[in-house]
Amino acid sequence: MTAPPATRFTGPDVPLLADVRSCIHCGFCLPSCPTYIATGSELESPRGRLHLIGAIMDGRLEANEHVLPHLDLCLQCRACETACPSNVPFGQIMEDARAAVVASGSATRPRSWSLRMLLLRNVIARPEVLRTALAPARLATRFGLQETVRPWLRRTLGDRSAAVEAQLDALVARPFRRAGVLARPPEPRARVALLTGCVHGELTPRMHEATVRVLARLGCEVVAPPAQACCGALHAHAGDAEGARALAKRNIVAFEAAQVDAVIVNAAGCGAAMKEYAHLFRNDPDWLPRAERFADTVHDATEYVTSIEGFDRGLGPIDAVATLQDSCHLAHAQGIREAPRRILQAIPGLQIRELKTPDRCCGAAGLFSLVQPEMSHTVLEAKLDDIEATGAEVVCTSNPGCTLQIAGGIVSRGLESRAMHVLELLDESYRARR
Repeated sequence: MTAPPATRFTGPDVPLLADVRSCIHCGFCLPSCPTYIATGSELESPRGRLHLIGAIMDGRLEANEHVLPHLDLCLQCRACETACPSNVPFGQIMEDARAAVVASGSATRPRSWSLRMLLLRNVIARPEVLRTALAPARLATRFGLQETVRPWLRRTLGDRSAAVEAQLDALVARPFRRAGVLARPPEPRARVALLTGCVHGELTPRMHEATVRVLARLGCEVVAPPAQACCGALHAHAGDAEGARALAKRNIVAFEAAQVDAVIVNAAGCGAAMKEYAHLFRNDPDWLPRAERFADTVHDATEYVTSIEGFDRGLGPIDAVATLQDSCHLAHAQGIREAPRRILQAIPGLQIRELKTPDRCCGAAGLFSLVQPEMSHTVLEAKLDDIEATGAEVVCTSNPGCTLQIAGGIVSRGLESRAMHVLELLDESYRARR
């Protein structure tokens, strides 16, 4: 008997029906979902999307142009996982559903999926191509042309301009492209490896520089394996599971060879993906044990720093008002909330004002701001309202995408504040003591 053609989910990454059906339809996820808040539509909620996925798997719906846009509009912020009393693994279900659609070769996929795949496979994961693509904009910033092109960007790109403007400002700094030994204290307490990532070194190099200085100050030898690659998080989110697995294999091999005590990641989205490499290899008995062992070595940078006794000594004052944006994949995917707050609370003179909704997504979500600019802009505006209400001069994050998204919003709204990684502010405090 032929399988129902309406399922349209094929390949090794089809969601587990038991996971989909574990949703008890309680609705606790609705107030936590940015797209449901923005639209009021059940189909733009986690519960609604799980219903669609389940209906496709049961053969009651086709994964067509009427259904897939609802899956595509999901930010994959995973706030619903924090709210869910049934522990539905929504992030993995959504990644698997997108991977199954990609594997099916469906011609009805939204155009944004094709754009994502093009950027991921041909630009993001290829350092030389990425550098070449950014070269004209980097040259423009070197000659101070950002202010000249801002009005044109806003007229041309509309809601998409904030993300691009932030990247223009980010390109002022010299890129971080270092590999090998980055720091070696006289008597290191540990040998750690830093994930340098794909776009981080190009767009947020100060984040890497600050991370290296902080780790070195705390007695760590810091290395960056030259053979490492993009973590594959964006590929997995977009449904390119095969691409994500290929990158994961490269990283597992590279970091194993480095023989380190820990792998340090200062990008929450990357850290979450690397801690979940085992899910990528759940059907591969050869790679699954290695993926599990590797995942145990991965630590978010704030998580690792606060595990070191004495990290809060020798800090200088920073007289400023700060607030913290809980990066989605740190708070919801990794369950880490206290570590970044402990760091900020340790800085003398820093006044911390909590956001009303610190763990609600800022709208960055990897490439979401580029492929879904209208929704990204809507979500960002709510976040900027929250930030503005605190009067914060510094907005701290734990993810480069959040930093860029919020920085772009700050510029477009004309706020008197700056966005930066938590460890950048910690590094400033250490250096203020000198």
